[in-house]
Amino acid sequence: MALIKSISGIRGTIGGKPGDSLTPIDIVKFASAYGTWLRRRGRGPLRVVTGRDARVSGPMVAALVNSSLRSVGIDVIDAGLATTPTVEVAVTGLGAGGGIILTASHNPAQWNALKLLNEDGEFLSDADGREVLALAEAEDFDYVTYDRLGTETGDDSWTEKHIRMVTGMTLTDCDAIRKAGFTVAVDAVSSVGGIAIPALLRALGVRKVIELYCEPTGLFPHNPEPLPEHLSDISRTVKESGAHLGFVVDPDVDRLAIICEDGSMFGEEYTLVSVADYVLSHVKGPTVSNMSSTRALRDVTESHGCSYTSAPVGEVNVVAEMKRTGAVIGGEGNGGVIYPALHYGRDALAGIALFLTHLAKQGVRCSELRKKYPDYYIAKKKIDLPGRIEMEELREKLFMAYPEADCDTRDGIKLDLPTGWVQIRKSNTEPIMRIYAEERTMEQAEKLAADVTVIVKNL
Repeated sequence: MALIKSISGIRGTIGGKPGDSLTPIDIVKFASAYGTWLRRRGRGPLRVVTGRDARVSGPMVAALVNSSLRSVGIDVIDAGLATTPTVEVAVTGLGAGGGIILTASHNPAQWNALKLLNEDGEFLSDADGREVLALAEAEDFDYVTYDRLGTETGDDSWTEKHIRMVTGMTLTDCDAIRKAGFTVAVDAVSSVGGIAIPALLRALGVRKVIELYCEPTGLFPHNPEPLPEHLSDISRTVKESGAHLGFVVDPDVDRLAIICEDGSMFGEEYTLVSVADYVLSHVKGPTVSNMSSTRALRDVTESHGCSYTSAPVGEVNVVAEMKRTGAVIGGEGNGGVIYPALHYGRDALAGIALFLTHLAKQGVRCSELRKKYPDYYIAKKKIDLPGRIEMEELREKLFMAYPEADCDTRDGIKLDLPTGWVQIRKSNTEPIMRIYAEERTMEQAEKLAADVTVIVKNL
């Protein structure tokens, strides 16, 4: 059992003891703290949009969250089964004071989570998140009397509205997509992507949609994180069906992976790279990705005569850097595309529309488009955290091993090397240490990651 509290929300496994996992008591405490924070903040209407992915625990968690919000005098608009970006655009579309998304994203089925949004439909800042955490820890809640309870209404129209927003984007070319006559396969891992993505593809003008695991049962047919080792079914489906490409989303549809026509992986790191290439060919401006993302985005950005900057891992950090620099496109190398012309949130629907337009206009196969971009390879390692890691001691040992490196300590420790980089950081969502290394070949990346893993373990 596990329970992880962070500035962006609370995440844990269902069942077990309060404080050790995501129990009803923990859900009520955290939702009450968020509602209380919203009331005391006094910045927007006391109205919150909630929505959930298709996890089996979702209806139970939603009932607890909605009731807890009402108990502190917050009106609830329940969007029902909805993607994370759909809830984000619903917050601003409805003029709500905030939002709560009930999803554990890429975590397995036994997990669920509460992700917290502000009135802009964006994840809470560090300071705001800490205030909510403090209220929850102190159990400092403002429960109201019976005559001031909040109301609850349902509004399941936002998936359709979100699709209309995406098809209406200036850089979405439905005519080009329609003329391309695409056949597209979709793996929605039996969650809300099964509702949103096929509908989006048809609205974009895709000729034929092949649906794989699109019934939103919440019974994930494979590990829900869209990594190559979990995508053998759709890879085979794309190749055997003669589809032009395949799309894979995670349970809450903020990450997008792409399968080429030959069944090969486009590479989730290259989802953002390719979309940025398309956007920058029409609108010049800065780009941003997190520090764990491929250097290929920097290379492509500079090829368009534009500037690239990095941000610490976490959507809220990427968004802050995008706003600071006026970035026209950004996101994370895990397949998360943030297109500010639509909204400041990772959005697989926006990513699909922009990618399909790009592919249609290029007039090439998906695998050929991938070959257009520079090759980098990222090796990813995980280490369980049995205790505290002394980061200063680790930094000194890494400097001894790699004296030629430039060091960035904004998010863990990142060493920039002549041909690659390595980053060591604690996960925000799991009790582990992540070690990512990128080089121009996978062999070099694996060796770099392995060498640094040994240094970490020998602390």
